[in-house]
Amino acid sequence: MGVFQSLIARFRAPVPPIDDTLWQHAVARVPLARALDAPRAHYLRQLAATFLHTKRFQALGGTELDDFWRLAIAMQASLPALPRGPRAFKGWTNVLVYPGEFNVRRSHYDAPTGVVTDSDDTLIGEAWDRGPMVLSLADVALDLEAPWDGFNVVVHEMAHKLDMLAGPANGVPPLPPSMNRRQWIDTMQRGFDRLSKAVDRGRRTAIDPYAAEAPEEYFAVTSELHFSQPALLREAEPNVAALLEAFYGPSPASHS
Repeated sequence: MGVFQSLIARFRAPVPPIDDTLWQHAVARVPLARALDAPRAHYLRQLAATFLHTKRFQALGGTELDDFWRLAIAMQASLPALPRGPRAFKGWTNVLVYPGEFNVRRSHYDAPTGVVTDSDDTLIGEAWDRGPMVLSLADVALDLEAPWDGFNVVVHEMAHKLDMLAGPANGVPPLPPSMNRRQWIDTMQRGFDRLSKAVDRGRRTAIDPYAAEAPEEYFAVTSELHFSQPALLREAEPNVAALLEAFYGPSPASHS
């Protein structure tokens, strides 16, 4: 039994299959899925069906969310989950979808002074620890129009969800037995440190400067690059690129 067949066998509860017409329509419009090799494309369909079966979509702010958009989100969320299967979806249920950018109010407590300050952030995506994945539908649509530009909001937030399988996000997701945790930490930390220094010095960087915000953002941003612009990642950080290929498998961009 091959690796994908054995993973499929792990599905316990009956999962409603995805309608053939809907699937073919979605594959035609989701380039990252269309570029997969045949075995992974077959398993992606099974995994996307599980995502749709186990997640509850909520359309907020007047979002028009039909079967195609739910499936397009499920397919892109399932791409980073392919090596892990349904276990990658544990610990959360809801997918909240806004029509576009959304505002989030955050409170910051300054321990030395005891002062609490509030601020509003404008976001296109967010993943809460054991909470929902939140997405801007306008940006999901943009990623379908420009699939190889290095950005993918669903992949970014799913990378955070993988990271959170081991607790609060820190850039170190649970790794398969074939990968060395110390090597992961050292390689990702060095890449993060190089980017942070370049950003601090005001230099232009190949990797989005947002990745320098925190190690968990570095992991999520480089995950986007792995799936949608791996050549840039290989040039900027070859060791990080090799690590992510070992973690996720070959990038669909290599078949585009």
